[in-house]
Amino acid sequence: MSVVPPPSAWADTVLDRLTTVYPAAADPERAERMRAYMKDVAPFLGLPSPERRELSRTVLQGTPRPDESGLTALALRCWALPEREYAYFAVDCLRRHVRVLSSDSFPVARQLITTVPWWDTVDHLAAHVVGALVAADPRLTAAMDAWIEDDDLWVARTALLHQLRYKDATDTGRLFAYCLRQAGHGDFFIRKAIGWALREYAKTDPGAVWSFVAAHRDVLAPLSVREALKNVGP
Repeated sequence: MSVVPPPSAWADTVLDRLTTVYPAAADPERAERMRAYMKDVAPFLGLPSPERRELSRTVLQGTPRPDESGLTALALRCWALPEREYAYFAVDCLRRHVRVLSSDSFPVARQLITTVPWWDTVDHLAAHVVGALVAADPRLTAAMDAWIEDDDLWVARTALLHQLRYKDATDTGRLFAYCLRQAGHGDFFIRKAIGWALREYAKTDPGAVWSFVAAHRDVLAPLSVREALKNVGP
């Protein structure tokens, strides 16, 4: 069942400003290039990241710090708008205020991940929102155990990537188990995520990643192996 945006005066104000400021700076030619680069996942306004972030500061200037309800309303309503930059704005807000969120926001995160999914939004949500929620409430690790089994590749990718920023706090048992669970997956985005998750953890414990890959080269995809060992060795 879809999560319905809750009422929020803060979100009303921000959305009103956002949908005025962003379109005024639209660049149709760049929008077409951005849409092509992102494989037509969504239309774009044509706002390059530095300009978009500057516009976002204008939108948020003078507004109070949001609460969880406001962030939820903003994110869901941004996702309902067609142009991709609105989703980027929502992701930036969720990242900036992630400590305001509780485990109650977990269903919202999943809805965002599975609605018009592509790596440009999913990866930020995985590492900076879902990962933060799981770190704050370890009971959510059970949800990650379910997500890695999910038929939706973006949900499974999120499970693989949610520990990207954990460093020494990484649950290596889960990381390696998740990689093995999806090692035979045929999709590029899953195989790439396995390698990326391992490569990131290799910055903390290169020996553990080397040993894991050496022990499981027969089941890991070549892409996953190359990514995992990119900064470790052959």
